[in-house]
Amino acid sequence: MSDTKKNYERLQSMQGAEVGVSEWILIDQSKIDDFAKVTEDNQFIHIDPDRAKNETNFGGTIAHGFLVLSLASKFSLDVLGQNSQKSVSINYGFDKVRFISPVPAHSFVRGRFNLKRVDINRPTEL
Repeated sequence: MSDTKKNYERLQSMQGAEVGVSEWILIDQSKIDDFAKVTEDNQFIHIDPDRAKNETNFGGTIAHGFLVLSLASKFSLDVLGQNSQKSVSINYGFDKVRFISPVPAHSFVRGRFNLKRVDINRPTEL
């Protein structure tokens, strides 16, 4: 039986259920600052703690929404692991993403995964 078929059968049994919860990750100010440099998103709400505290209702700096979203890869590895030395994980994308709550600097975040559906796209792809 192929690795794809084995993984499909394993994941099919989890459809509609929670698959798991990742480890906690600290979103400290240095992580936010590094992300701001890479993305060139230098809004004060992210990189200036004093100004963010005094000029917003956040009480200090907040993480970029895309910083938190970018951790989805790490979260999924924590929960699903690497299935095979032969497999490659490709991010297919997201249908709906909303940033409904700010993540203050020095917060911990984690991912919670529910498997809605699994399909075999090609003989070697789920």
